[in-house]
Amino acid sequence: MSILTQDQTKRITDRVLSLSKADECTVNVEGARIGNIRFARNAVSTAGLADDTRLTVQVAFGKRQGTATINEFDDKSLEKAVRRAEDLARLAPENPEFMPAIAKTGYKSSETYVKRTAEIDPEFRAQAAAYAMEACRKKGLVSAGFFTDRETFETVANSNGVFGHQVATSLDFTCTVRTEDGRGSGWVKRSARDVARFDPREAADVAIEKALRSVDAKALEPGRYTVVMEPSATSDLLTFMIGGFNARMADEGRSFLSKKGGQNRLGDKLFDQQVNIWSDPWDKDVPVLPWDSDMLPRERTHLVKDGRINALNYSQYWAKQKGQRAIGRAGNIIMAGTDKSTAELIANTKKGVLVTRTWYIRMVDPQSVLVTGLTRDGTFYIENGKVKHPIKNFRFNESPVSMLNNIDEIGKPLVIGGDEANYSMLIPAMKIRDFNFTSLSDAV
Repeated sequence: MSILTQDQTKRITDRVLSLSKADECTVNVEGARIGNIRFARNAVSTAGLADDTRLTVQVAFGKRQGTATINEFDDKSLEKAVRRAEDLARLAPENPEFMPAIAKTGYKSSETYVKRTAEIDPEFRAQAAAYAMEACRKKGLVSAGFFTDRETFETVANSNGVFGHQVATSLDFTCTVRTEDGRGSGWVKRSARDVARFDPREAADVAIEKALRSVDAKALEPGRYTVVMEPSATSDLLTFMIGGFNARMADEGRSFLSKKGGQNRLGDKLFDQQVNIWSDPWDKDVPVLPWDSDMLPRERTHLVKDGRINALNYSQYWAKQKGQRAIGRAGNIIMAGTDKSTAELIANTKKGVLVTRTWYIRMVDPQSVLVTGLTRDGTFYIENGKVKHPIKNFRFNESPVSMLNNIDEIGKPLVIGGDEANYSMLIPAMKIRDFNFTSLSDAV
């Protein structure tokens, strides 16, 4: 019962709404069927298929709210959930930031579903893992990885007449390859909505090549270097910055976009002219649901335009406080790129460092988005446009805000998967000057 049709969820939500005696009622029905295979030391360790369906009902009496969740859909269970939510609402204190359920609106569907991805079966998962394992055995390497595919649906409805239903598919593959002596390591991640855009052989070959090339790493003195960062490495840092595009956080002094006196930096030029970042639920490469967790319709929003802060996210509550229009929170982040490959960025670098992965990143200073972390699974020295040799990993202290102000060149974007909290991203490789490496790390 994990994947319900629109007709099925419409009957369920209509029933729940009819049962409610509250001032307002909001219903969310969602389900997922998730297949996976995990392998380690060139052998499959686990494989499985999990499915789940649940309903969440939220009601309000004035500014008092209550919520209940169930995974049974017969009339008796639905009524029990509604009554539980109403009982909780009557006991709850008033929410000083309560906002009424959104008025009736329409959602423009996005292309989040691909049938052939939904049809992925155990044989396909096994073959995806088998190529990495067999290729590593032949080369005397050790592989570990995880492949997962998802078919999901979500339905939203409320007592004002709002209704939306959408299905989605996605897949993610990660693979780490190491030499048997542990001196070399490579890693790769691939994400897609459409399985036709995923090639397990290409992905495994990338990790294998990095593992073989990263053996006998040499120490390079810490300092500021020009770096070429692959999209996976760049996206990990940018994620820490994206949350700052929240108007309330900026106005209350809790963001890198804050100014003294309760002002924000909307309109200020903070980044290099080449930087353009937006969200778009209908993007063909990273489509997402056309509504956010508050059921607000999403829009195409240009967050950064030619290096300037162009838009901030306003929740319903904060939009009312500031006289602005509320827009649904972004579900994807897209950064403009070029047709240049990572190899071309390397070819244009006289001296620098190639970073293929960043890891264990932690926030140091939210006001400047200064973060600290490590490079991992293949870091290389570039000289005269060529990868000369592997180097030991670094710890870095750097801010993505500074990073985007120090761009020399931008490369071709790559899809980087993520859930709604971490965003689906389309992020390019970048060549960045003055990246701050603070110390060496012996880990591979």
